[in-house]
Amino acid sequence: FPVTIGTREMNIELRDYFAAKAMASLITETGLILDTFADDAYEIADKMMVARDKRREETQTDAG
Repeated sequence: FPVTIGTREMNIELRDYFAAKAMASLITETGLILDTFADDAYEIADKMMVARDKRREETQTDAG
């Protein structure tokens, strides 16, 4: 999954992308940076990946 940071393009896993977005949201909402945010962000990302897979399965079942 290519992501551009400044002028540099990097490939990251979708889970890492979701976790980064979740962490940014946690920081924005609280104004804090807590030690638990990294773990929380990956927990959110994992749940997003499960929901994504479930939705894909449902779409394939409906189409088939």
